[in-house]
Amino acid sequence: MQTSFTLAQLADPDIKEADKILRACVHCGFCTATCPTYVLLGDELDSPRGRIYLIKDMLEHDRPATADVVTHIDRCLSCLSCMTTCPSGVHYMHLVDHARAHIEDTYRRPFVDRVLRGMIARVLPNPRLFRWSLVGALFARPLAPLLERVGLKPLAAMLRLAPATLPPGGARGPRVFPPIGERRGRVALLTGCVASVVAPEINDATVRVLTRHGIEVVLAEGETCCGSLVHHMGRHEEALAAARANVDAWNAEIRGRGLDAILVTASGCGTTIKDYGYMLRTDPAYAERAKTVSGLTRDVSEYVNKISSLISIDHPPLTVAYHGACSLQHGQQVTRDPKEMLSKSGFVVKDVPDGHLCCGSAGTYNMLQPQLARALRDRKVANIAKVAPDVIAAGNVGCITQIAAGTDIPVVHPIELIDWATGGPMPGALRRPTQTV
Repeated sequence: MQTSFTLAQLADPDIKEADKILRACVHCGFCTATCPTYVLLGDELDSPRGRIYLIKDMLEHDRPATADVVTHIDRCLSCLSCMTTCPSGVHYMHLVDHARAHIEDTYRRPFVDRVLRGMIARVLPNPRLFRWSLVGALFARPLAPLLERVGLKPLAAMLRLAPATLPPGGARGPRVFPPIGERRGRVALLTGCVASVVAPEINDATVRVLTRHGIEVVLAEGETCCGSLVHHMGRHEEALAAARANVDAWNAEIRGRGLDAILVTASGCGTTIKDYGYMLRTDPAYAERAKTVSGLTRDVSEYVNKISSLISIDHPPLTVAYHGACSLQHGQQVTRDPKEMLSKSGFVVKDVPDGHLCCGSAGTYNMLQPQLARALRDRKVANIAKVAPDVIAAGNVGCITQIAAGTDIPVVHPIELIDWATGGPMPGALRRPTQTV
């Protein structure tokens, strides 16, 4: 692809990177076949190739984003399936993230949209505020159909996604969990924001698995939200502030007693943290330390699957439909570890047909684009049903919440099954019926 940025524009490192990405695109269109929104809508502008043209035109002319451009960029899930498919190595993630930051800087959204996005960016990354918001959602949940009828579909979607009961509080840092027996390693675990409130059992299971196998686990002092949520909303400076806080927190542990890895149980967070080195590349105070953090970051399945001898406890040989979260299979290119980990622990693992297509969660997408998200969820649930599983496993809390809202099949994190298979409690979702929304 030919570009025509000026020398002055190319002095901006973000524009220089965008130019490099754009020039790699050869217009082949392979990405359209694996793009969820193009598969649903059939509109070229709702495909990666179409969005690339829109972004190129907007950035080259250094013009404010238009409502039409915003519509098509907002419909992008950032599932990154296009990056897995692309034969030319186009780094679409960095390009669309840049476009979203440009939109945030140059486009004034309608009032209701601004309020909703501002609320999401303020509440979800803050576990205390988020927990209080869930208390409110318990009472407001019956209003969802009314809100949908009056046009407040995103607000209705938020209420429907909120848990029907308030989850118990999970462990938060700073805290150290000593290993059982001889210490074989030391890791930091990202507590997270959304997951720590709506699904604290995931991190609890992770701590049990690791300490049971001789791994010391630390919840680092000063750790905060990974910044993923605001990053993908175009709130660039807020995302960088979160990244710097976490780099400081984890580097304190690295310099202290050392870390073998930084483990993440929410793959959306993992994709962003693995990108800290890129995000902070122009910050001389953080560039090297951020690169170190990114290099140490692992999805929990990557680490646990490398444990040489997992403890084995008898359990029913359940059939597990493994849903590969987009941020894990496309964003991090981690595909084998979760399935191998489950198989080695005695579960029968089945791939989901069309598993490369997103479930519609995608961070805040299922709140801000509820109609498209529901269509993708229904498609995903129908494909999962084809393998007739006893349980569904997904390595991202957003996917777990999204899929569980459309099926009665229990949905859990893979680490919960590993915890059960190595001596921990049965996952809660297997002990109670789920409710389809």
